[in-house]
Amino acid sequence: METKWLEDFVSLAETRSFSRSAQLRHVTQPAFSRRIQALEAWAGVDLVDRSSYPTRLTGAGETLLGQAVDILGNLQATRNMLRSHQSAGQDMIEFAVPHSLAFSFFPHWLMGLRQRFGALKCRLNALNVHDAMSQLSEGNCDLLIVYHHASQPLQLDPDRYQMASLGQETLAAYAKADSRGEPMFRLPGHPGQKLPFLSYASGAYLGRLVELVVKASPVPLNLDAIYETDMAESLKAMAMEGHGLTFLPASSVAAEVASRRLVRAAPDGEFELTMDLRIYRERPELSRRNKPASLALWSFLTAA
Repeated sequence: METKWLEDFVSLAETRSFSRSAQLRHVTQPAFSRRIQALEAWAGVDLVDRSSYPTRLTGAGETLLGQAVDILGNLQATRNMLRSHQSAGQDMIEFAVPHSLAFSFFPHWLMGLRQRFGALKCRLNALNVHDAMSQLSEGNCDLLIVYHHASQPLQLDPDRYQMASLGQETLAAYAKADSRGEPMFRLPGHPGQKLPFLSYASGAYLGRLVELVVKASPVPLNLDAIYETDMAESLKAMAMEGHGLTFLPASSVAAEVASRRLVRAAPDGEFELTMDLRIYRERPELSRRNKPASLALWSFLTAA
C-alpha cells in the first residue's frame, strides 16, 4: 500500500474522470490507471465501475472513500505532530524539485549559489511535478523549484505562496550527431519522412510544452513517437544512442552538447520554447517551516 494510491483514489472520486485526475496528479493516464489497479489489487475487490461514464465508484469504493479521507487526514496530522518535536536539522534546507531539474540544473545552480551565498546544507527530494508541489503544500519542504510557462500555470495560490525568478531555460530539439557532426534527425524533416520521436508521456509537464512547440510549427512535423517516458534523463540517454530526436531543457544537455554527443536538431531559434525557472516558498506568516537558514537564503535570492 502506498499513500499516493489513496490520494489518486480520492482525486478520481472527486473528478469522476481518469484523464482529469491524471492531469491534476501530474502523471500519465496509463500510470494513473495502474496505480488505481494496484489499489484494487491490494483491496482484493473492484473499487471503480468502469462500465459507466462518468466514472463512478462501486459499493466497495464508496466504503473505501470515507476511510481514505480519514486515513490521509490522520497521517498528515500525525506527521505534523512529529515534525513539531523536531529540533535537529534547522540548518538543513529541504528542496522539492522535479526530476528534470534534479540531475543537471540543481547541482550546477547549487555550486554557483554556494560561491555567492556561502556554505549551506540541503536535502533534495526529486519527484514528479505534482508530488513536488504537494511537498510544499503539505509543509514537507522549505523551497520548491519548478519550470513555469504561461500556458501551463502552476496552481499555487499567491496569497499563500511567494515566488522568485531564477532565470529562464530553453526547451529545444536534440539528436545524436552523425560522423560529420550533423544531427542524425533534423526538424522539420522532408515531406513524407517520418522522424523517430522520443516523447514525454502524456500528461508530463514538459510533454505539454512540447505539444505547444509542435502546434506552433508553421509546417507539419511528421513525428513518429517510438518511445515515451516521464523522465527527461531517459529521453536524453535514448537520443545519445541514436534512437531518435527529443526535446530537452538546455541545462540538461549542456555537457553533451559541448562534447558533441548531442546537437540541436533544428537551427537556433526554431522549434523551441522559453520557460521560466521559479522558486516558491510558503509566506512566512503562514509557513510551518520558518528555518533561519531558508529565510536567509530567500532574502539573498530576492535581493540578488
